[in-house]
Amino acid sequence: MQPEPFFTVRATDVSSNARHGELRTAHGRVLTPVFMPVGTQGTVKAIDSRSLVDDVGAQIVLGNTYHLYLRPGTDVLRAAGGLHGFMRWDRPILTDSGGYQVYSLADRRRITEDGVRFRSHLDGSEHDFTPESVIDIQRSIGADVIMVLDECAPGDSTESYARTSNELTLRWAARCRDRWLRTGTAIAYPQYLFAIVQGVVFPELRRESARALVAMDFPGYAIGGLSVGESAEQMYAMVETCNDVLPPDKPRYLMGVGTPENLLENIARGVDMFDCVMPTRNGRNGMLFTTDGVINIRNSKWQTDLSPIDSGLDVHASQTYSKAYLRHLITANEILGLQIATVQNLSFYEWLTGEARRQLEAGTFEAWRRDVQPRISRRL
Repeated sequence: MQPEPFFTVRATDVSSNARHGELRTAHGRVLTPVFMPVGTQGTVKAIDSRSLVDDVGAQIVLGNTYHLYLRPGTDVLRAAGGLHGFMRWDRPILTDSGGYQVYSLADRRRITEDGVRFRSHLDGSEHDFTPESVIDIQRSIGADVIMVLDECAPGDSTESYARTSNELTLRWAARCRDRWLRTGTAIAYPQYLFAIVQGVVFPELRRESARALVAMDFPGYAIGGLSVGESAEQMYAMVETCNDVLPPDKPRYLMGVGTPENLLENIARGVDMFDCVMPTRNGRNGMLFTTDGVINIRNSKWQTDLSPIDSGLDVHASQTYSKAYLRHLITANEILGLQIATVQNLSFYEWLTGEARRQLEAGTFEAWRRDVQPRISRRL
């Protein structure tokens, strides 16, 4: 009997490039389009693993190689049975290779052909990430989907620098793939390696990157280096450029994006997977995403509003607590306020991608998107 494929497209939209698919991993199936809550250090901030399942309905979470390598370290993770055992999460996990974190440490790192030498933001100690070592680290973490090491070139890069960076990323991708293939028996279940398309906002560089990576035949492909300062229109144009080249039978992951409107626009362009810190970070700062629009819960207008936080979500916290109560908790710096706001925002993102899947199955995605997008994007 042939094993089930890693990714299958279940439905497509006739008036856009949106599609509904399914990922199959050793820790369960993931229906796409999907939003992945960011659990950088083995935790999605202000919420535990049980609530992620029972309240939010998260299918898969994201961890970060850079942070987990520095703390708690690979020895602890191996002893715990990987990140799944360490954080008591029995659903799929995706890990970023740490390339973006290295990009953000411009004054603490040096890029060479071999990899990246960087100083820890924790204690200043020096470390090396190579294409081979990030695969080994992700083997220890035990994620179901792992990423190649890449250089995320700055959004204002010249075309010349972006080309040089792209070529380095392609060489690193080939080395990651070789290491992944050679260490396939290092863990008891499959780990699917995704390549990362780079090229800043230069269409031909994006096409060249995508073509070269497709020729290497990875299980999936990410689109990186966006949402780093370019306009939304440039982002959408680069996604279209990449998806014109990326194979339709492989999953597409847009890294670090974004607002609810960004998600809908990119789902329509054929993206399957998303992650972003926006729902958790903004929630902790008092910005709520709801089925009626965006709320700054700190505004005085909500001080006496006893209506539910979001009556459009079938979630306990959203239906039970009032806007006035949540505003009180946030302004009083109560931890419960951070928890409720986090559950609200992550539940909204899961509702949004879940509703997109349902509309794709029903053949009504584009009409639904045109109706819902202005409503959820407005400021209340």
